[in-house]
Order: sequence, then structure tokens, then C-alpha cells
Amino acid sequence: MLGGWVIVLAALALLGLFHAQELFVFSGFAVEILGLVLFIRSHGGVKGESQ
Repeated sequence: MLGGWVIVLAALALLGLFHAQELFVFSGFAVEILGLVLFIRSHGGVKGESQ
């Protein structure tokens, strides 16, 4: 996880254009939301399943 943050910070430093940084941050946020949704759906169980 720490390695991922180092990569992100290095990429932000290398992206010189402000719009490129905005797009990079927005894309990263979208990937995080997608991952969270998939995680919740995979651990939610199936409707109608008895517990």
C-alpha cells in the first residue's frame, strides 16, 4: 500500500500540467470508488440466502 502512494506522488510530481493532475486524481478516485463497490458487492451475500 505504501508503494502505491509513492507511485502516485511520483506521478503527480512528473505531471507538469494542472489539467493532467486533475484528470489523474479524478481517475484515481473513480478507481477507488469502483473497487469499494465491487468489494461491498462481493461480500454482501446473495438475496434469499439463509444465514
